[in-house]
Formats: sequence, structure tokens, C-alpha cells
Amino acid sequence: MAKKDKKDGGVVETIKTVVYALLIAGVFRTLFFQPFWIPSGSMKDTLLIGDFLFVNKMAYGYSYASCPTIRLGGFVIDAKDICGVIDGDNTRILADEPERGDVIVFRHPVTGMDYVKRLIGLPGDTIQVINGVVQINGAAVQLADAGVFEELAEPQGPQGLRPRCENGPVGTGGTCQKSRKLETLPNGVSHHILNIGDQQSDHTQVYTVPAGHYFFMGDNRDNSTDSRVPQTVGGVGFVPFENLIGRADRIMFSSAGRSLFAFWTWRGDRFFKGIE
Repeated sequence: MAKKDKKDGGVVETIKTVVYALLIAGVFRTLFFQPFWIPSGSMKDTLLIGDFLFVNKMAYGYSYASCPTIRLGGFVIDAKDICGVIDGDNTRILADEPERGDVIVFRHPVTGMDYVKRLIGLPGDTIQVINGVVQINGAAVQLADAGVFEELAEPQGPQGLRPRCENGPVGTGGTCQKSRKLETLPNGVSHHILNIGDQQSDHTQVYTVPAGHYFFMGDNRDNSTDSRVPQTVGGVGFVPFENLIGRADRIMFSSAGRSLFAFWTWRGDRFFKGIE
């Protein structure tokens, strides 16, 4: 009997250890850093498909969106189900305002999915895109030529997404090109943006960012669903302060393949790379 009790006690201790480990991991993910895989090319060449980030949740304080949404197949526990007690007034605990040019992971205001984009417009700003050039409060951002971004025209990442090319159509294995410019925002933050061609998103109306909201754009400007498209037609629109999850500061790991275990596709030059 003592042997059986000892065995049962060992099982209970193992279960308790697993539960404690999960609780600690959950608290760590909620309060400090959240892992995030880049699934699409909307932020090229700053972020590539297959980049793995740790999102700094301490940067802007905490809201209901700081809690993770758990998705296991068709089973979903939404962040609001976990931290809904602090939802509803568009405020944050220990809040700190984001800066223009920050690369931020946020919760989509309608779908609840996580997005990563660059912060372009602050509350009260007017934003417009004229002939592909961003205008902030009536003044065009500074642009300088930064050469050409090149990548292979082939399926990328687990979803097998093919890149769009300015020199397209390009056959599989060919060189896909996009013209690249260095964009400098009014506060001095500079980053690369890519161009594919002239399209509707290069010519927008004037948007006035409401109080407590932000305007986001992807660096791969012609391949990004962002604040230029209203939520009513499937876009991002203005993002409330409480929907910010955290700031993307550094790429920890990167893989160009469809599987993490395909080590020959790892991008060693992107490990621990800072995000600008």
C-alpha cells in the first residue's frame, strides 16, 4: 500500500509541477514578453516571413489585450474572457505613450487577430497618402532612394505565400524585385519602405486620427492591409490605445523555410537583430 501511495503521490507532484510551470509561463507571457511569428510579408524588409520576435509588453503598460488569446484548433479562449475586467474604457495600467515609428503588435479592433505594423499617426494627426508619399499634418515625409530589395520568387513560410514583384510576373526561382526607399518621419525615425506599383492605397483621403487611437501602416506599402483601409471594408482602421499589445524590439530567430526544423533555411544574420 505504501508503494502505491508513493506512486500516486509522484503522479500528483508531477501534475502540480506542470500546472505551476504553465501558470508561471502564462504570467510571464502576460506581463513581460510574448512570442510572435511573422506570418506575412507586410513589413518587409524590416521583418521577413519566418522572423520570430519577443514582443515587449512592458513598453506601453497593460490592458485586456496584454492577456493572450488561446487558440487550439476550433477552441478559442479570448483575451477578453481572461482579462475583461479591465476592458471597456480605452485606458491602460502603468500606461506609457508609444512613439511615432515604433513597430507594434496590436489586436485588430474587430477580428481580435494579432497584427504587426509601424505606428505612423498619433492622436489628432491628419494622415494622407498622395502618389505613394505619406503626408503627416500636411507635410510630406522625407524620402531617399535606398536601392532595390531582392528575394527569390518562391513560396514563403508555412502558408507558402508568394511575394509580389515590381518586376513581375517572375517565375519560380527568379529574382523578385521591389524598389526601396528610406522614409524619415517627423521625429527623425528612419526605416525602409518598399514599392510594388501604383495602386489605390497610394492615393487616400485625409484621415484625422481620433483621441486615444493610432494609425498604422506596413513597411511593404503595397502589400499591407492597414489603417488606410477602414474596418467596415476589411481593413484595420484606427486602433484604440487599449488594443496595443507591445513593441517589437528585436528579432530573436529567423527561418526562411516552411518548417522550424529545416535548419538549412535558418537566416543566421537575423538572429538577435534589433528592429528599426
